[in-house]
Amino acid sequence: MSTSANSAATADSSGTPDRTGSGRTLGQRLMHQAYDVAEDWRDNELPNWIYVFKMVAAALLALGIGYALDLESPRSAMITVFIVMQPQSGMILSKSFYRVVGTLVGSIAIVVSVGLFAQTPELFLLTTSLWIGLCTFGSAHNRNFRSYGFVLSGYTVALIGLPAALHPAVTFNSIMSRVTSITVGIICCAVVSALVLPQASAPRLVKIIRGRFSAFVDLIGNTLGGSAERKQLEGANARFVADIIGLEAMRSSAIFEDPEIRIRSGRLTRMNSEFMALSTRVHALHQLMNRLHASKTPATETVITEISPYFREVQPLLTRHTGEPVMSAVDAGEAALQLDRYKQTLPRRVRATRTTLATTLTDEAMLDFDTASELLYRVVEELHAYTLTYASLGQRHHAREDWDHSYAPKTSAVIAAIAGARAAITLIGLSAFWLLSGWPSGDVAALNAAAFCAITSAAPDPAKATRTTTMGVVLAALLGYVYTFHILPNLDGFWMLAAALTPVLMLAVLLTTRPTLAGYGMGMCIFFPFLAVPDNLIQLNATAYINEAIALVVSLVVTTLAFALLLPPTTDWSVRHLEKQLRKQVLQACRGKLTQLALQFESGTRDLMHQIMLVTSSRPVLRRRAFGWMYATLEIGHAVIELRSELQGIRTSHPELLPEAAYASLDQLRQHLPALFERPSPATLQVALQANNAAIQTVQLAIGPHYRERGERHRLQRALSYLHFIRTAMLDAQSPLNTLRVTGNAYTANDKTPTSSAS
Repeated sequence: MSTSANSAATADSSGTPDRTGSGRTLGQRLMHQAYDVAEDWRDNELPNWIYVFKMVAAALLALGIGYALDLESPRSAMITVFIVMQPQSGMILSKSFYRVVGTLVGSIAIVVSVGLFAQTPELFLLTTSLWIGLCTFGSAHNRNFRSYGFVLSGYTVALIGLPAALHPAVTFNSIMSRVTSITVGIICCAVVSALVLPQASAPRLVKIIRGRFSAFVDLIGNTLGGSAERKQLEGANARFVADIIGLEAMRSSAIFEDPEIRIRSGRLTRMNSEFMALSTRVHALHQLMNRLHASKTPATETVITEISPYFREVQPLLTRHTGEPVMSAVDAGEAALQLDRYKQTLPRRVRATRTTLATTLTDEAMLDFDTASELLYRVVEELHAYTLTYASLGQRHHAREDWDHSYAPKTSAVIAAIAGARAAITLIGLSAFWLLSGWPSGDVAALNAAAFCAITSAAPDPAKATRTTTMGVVLAALLGYVYTFHILPNLDGFWMLAAALTPVLMLAVLLTTRPTLAGYGMGMCIFFPFLAVPDNLIQLNATAYINEAIALVVSLVVTTLAFALLLPPTTDWSVRHLEKQLRKQVLQACRGKLTQLALQFESGTRDLMHQIMLVTSSRPVLRRRAFGWMYATLEIGHAVIELRSELQGIRTSHPELLPEAAYASLDQLRQHLPALFERPSPATLQVALQANNAAIQTVQLAIGPHYRERGERHRLQRALSYLHFIRTAMLDAQSPLNTLRVTGNAYTANDKTPTSSAS
C-alpha cells in the first residue's frame, strides 16, 4: 500500500469523513476525485508510458549506433529492439539469449543451403520451406521463450537466405551484418532496460507468489469449511492453471536478471509442483464430499457429520495470532509449525473416530469415511510441505532448494506438425508464385510470410493476430510513404531523423500496450522502420517502395488465409484433439515410470488445459466440457499414481500382504482405465467399473476380519481408499463420464460396491 493510501486509511480510522464526499465542500470533493484519478493513472498508465519512452529511446539508440558502425541495414538493429523489448529486464535477457542462439543456428543453415543449392533456386526454396516448417514445429512444441529461438533459426534463413541465394558472393557479409545488427539491438535493449527506471521481474514474482498463497488459503478455508460452490471452485482452478504456467515462465526469465532468484530457483519450481499436487487434492476432497452430500443417506450424513469438524480445524492454522491471514514467508514459518503439530495428532484422533463408527456403519459407509480421511491426511501433509517451501524463501540458502523435478509441459505433436506444415506450404506457394511471375518484390513477400507463419503459430488465434497485424502494416505503409518522400528529403542529420521518427514510433509502441490494439501496434513497430527508415545509402524509389509495401501486405493476407483455411488451432477439431490428449494423460498415470510421474502428470495435464483455455476464450461450452475432463483426469490419474506407489511399497517390503489374485485384478484395472479415457463409451465405462469393483473386492478379502498389525492394515486400507475414490469419481454425477452411465443403463446393477465382512 502506498504512503498516501496509508495516510488516507489512518485519517479514515481516526474519524475524518471518508472519501465518499459526505460533509465535504465541492472543492474538497473535486480535489479528492482528482487525487483518485491521478492515483489510478500512476498505477495503470504510468508504467505503460515509461515502457513507451524506454522502447523508443532504445530503438533510436540502436539506429544511431547502426549508422555510426556503417552497418548495411541499421534499421535491422531498430527492429530487433521492437521485437526483443519487454517490460521486465529478465524477459528481455531471456528472449535475447534465445534470439542470438536462433540467429546463429539459422546462419549455419544459410551457409549450408546456399553452398548446396545456390545454382538451383527451386531446390533451395524447397529446402528453405522444409527448414521453416521444421523450425515452426519446434516453435509450436516449445511455447515459451525457447520457441523464439526456433522462430529465429527459421526466419533467419528466409530473411538472409533468399537474398543470399540470389547473390551467393555476399552470403558471409549478409550473415555478419545480420548478427551485428541483432547484437547492437540486444545490447541497446539491455542497457536502456537496466539503467533507465529499471523494472525487475523479481518484485512481480514475489507479489504473484504471495497473492497465490493467500488466495489458496482462502479457497482451502471455504472448501474445507463447506462454503465453496462448484462454480467458485472452477473459477479458482482456471486462475490457478494460468498462474502455474505464468509463474514458471516468469521464474525462467527472472533467473537471468536476479541472483537472488537464481539462488531460490529450485524452491520456486518446488512450490509450483507442490501447489499443483495440493490443488488437486483439495479439489478431489471437495468433489468427494459433494458426492456424499448428494447421496443423502443416513450413513453418509453420519460420515459427513463426523469428518467435517476436522476440515474446519485447518483454516485457523493458516492465520496469524492476530487473526489475519498468512501473507509473508515469516508468517508461513509460524503456520508450518502449527500444521506440523496438527499433522502429528490427526491420525490418532481420526482412528478413534473410526473405531466408534465401525460398530454402527456399513462397509460402504466406512469406505467413504476412510477415503475422506485419507484425502484429508494428504491435504494436510502437502499443505504443510507447500507452507514450508514458502517459508524457506525468506532465507538465502535452504535445504528445500535441493529439488531436481522440473516442470514438464505437454504439447501435441500433431498440432505442432500442422503448424510446421502450414508454414512450409505457405512459403512454397508464395515462392512458386514469385518464380513464375517474376515479381520484383516476390522474395519480400515469401520471406515475410514465412517469418510471420513462424512467429504467430503459437498465438491462441493466429488468423486474428495476423489480421490485426495486416491493418498495422497498411497504416505503416501509408505513414512510411509520407515520411520517405515528403519528410525525409528535408531532414539533415541523425537528430532530425530521430525527432521526425519519434511521434510515429511512440504511437506504435503505445498501441502494443493496449491488448485490443496490440496487433496494429506490432505491425507498425516492425514494418514502419522496415519501409521508412533509410539505409546508410539512401535510395528514394517510389516504385520499389510501393512494390515492397504491396508485397508485405500480400504476405500477411496470404498468411491470414493460411491460418484460416489450413486447420486453424481454434477449430472444434483442434479443441477435441487437445481434449483427447488431455484424457490420454490417464494412460501416462497407469503405465508411466513412477519416478517423477506425479509431477509430469500434473504439469502435463494442466499445460494441455491451459492450451484449451487459450483457444476457447469465446466458447464457454467447449471450455466447460474440457474442464470437466480435466477434473476427471486429475482425480482418477492422481489416485492411480498413489495406488501404484502404495502397491510398489507393499511389493518391496511386505509382498505377502496381497495375494497374486489382488495384483492381477489391480493390473486389469490399469489396463481398462486408459481405454475408458481414450474411447469414452458406456461399454468401456462398464468394463472399467467391473474391474474396479473386482479390485476392491480382492483388497477387502486381503484385509479380512482377522487380526493384522496396525501398519499393515493401514497400508491396505489406504490402497482400498484409492480404489474407492476412483470408483466414486467414475460415478460422479457432475463428471463427463456420468452421461455414459445414464446412457448405459445395462450395467447400473454393478454400481454398488462389493462388500465383505472387512472394515
